[in-house]
Amino acid sequence: MSGPEALLAEAIAIVSSQRGRAARDRHRELLGRAIAEAERAAAEAGGRPRASALVVLARAQAARADDALHGANQLSLSAQRAPSPEECDEGWGTVAALAEGAADAAQRAADAARLVPERPAAAQAARRAAAAADAARALVRERNDAYVFHAAPGFSFGEGWHLAAAALLADVTIQVEPGQIHTAQAERFLHDAGLDARLRPPRPRPRAAKQVTGVVARAFGEAPGAARARLREAFLGGAAPTSAVRAFVDARVGRASGPKVLVWIRRGGHHPGRNTSPGELAALVEVAGAAGARPVLVGDAAFGPIPEGVIDLTLFWKEPLFQAEDGRRAQLQLFEHLTRAHGAVGQLGVTTAGMDGPALLGLPTAYLTDVTNPRMRAWVGAVPGYVEVVRSPGYLDQLRAEVGGWLARPPAP
Repeated sequence: MSGPEALLAEAIAIVSSQRGRAARDRHRELLGRAIAEAERAAAEAGGRPRASALVVLARAQAARADDALHGANQLSLSAQRAPSPEECDEGWGTVAALAEGAADAAQRAADAARLVPERPAAAQAARRAAAAADAARALVRERNDAYVFHAAPGFSFGEGWHLAAAALLADVTIQVEPGQIHTAQAERFLHDAGLDARLRPPRPRPRAAKQVTGVVARAFGEAPGAARARLREAFLGGAAPTSAVRAFVDARVGRASGPKVLVWIRRGGHHPGRNTSPGELAALVEVAGAAGARPVLVGDAAFGPIPEGVIDLTLFWKEPLFQAEDGRRAQLQLFEHLTRAHGAVGQLGVTTAGMDGPALLGLPTAYLTDVTNPRMRAWVGAVPGYVEVVRSPGYLDQLRAEVGGWLARPPAP
């Protein structure tokens, strides 16, 4: 075995025994050389040498098609996980180019096989190349541009605010996770928000939801007032909170007058390093109280008895009122009633997606993080009143200044 056949054998052996980019690069280099030498040999006059070269050429083109399919598969996965829609589209452009390369290889393999009908190996290679090209083209056809609205209890519904906002402001498409406890609730919220036309049946390989915050940020950056007005109309339905929501909030807040600051608690199993600590929670309560506002605890359970003067709204979403099919809008109505009737002026706490619905609707927000959060940082400077506070020396002073600014603003109309 020598010449193009030896080069092809070496190329196939490399990807059969090795992984990684260097092996793939070497594989492609050897394939290119095998194809070039097989084409030269096939052009020679004479019988058997030419026929043998055509068989090698068909096999090498089949290997080229297989390699293009491999690359298209890998890149389609990374494209869907890209941090921005633009990078996703760029990745898919390369996938389409790879599919075209597979189709070209399949055509060349078929051309070679037709010249040696007596050689079954050539026909077999041509069929394999055609199958690879078909699979690569199918990847492009089956590209899924929808984002998943997760409805399992283990996922934060807060990402649903992101997705619904992006669908309203930028016409992205959504597929709701089927067969989960909160599937009907998610579908009801999207329906009530007027987003039926943006829903798609569930399919594999949806886009990564991390792209969505940038989409929302761009929409706000172009017209923040119009974006907020549109979200408020869709998310709240243009109506006052229901009597049931008002009664629930009024009973928890009681007769406590004056401005309120929501203090979020996070105690989740996902990224537990981001969770609220008891010491920091006490500091945040102190920041709100020292500014002249009454702290309102929201989010996960507190760490012990609720301090005197602090209002407890933790775990409110577990109440039947907020677990009903229309419970997602009811959650937003709760924050709306806190703002309109009970003087909520802002919210602070560790990064948690539960804060983001109220933030999109206009509640000033300061979220805490150990290091800048690339995903949510996109909203800073775009979504009015949305502030990132990195836990660095003096961060509590920054929070005091933020809360002071909230209290200095005139009440919402």
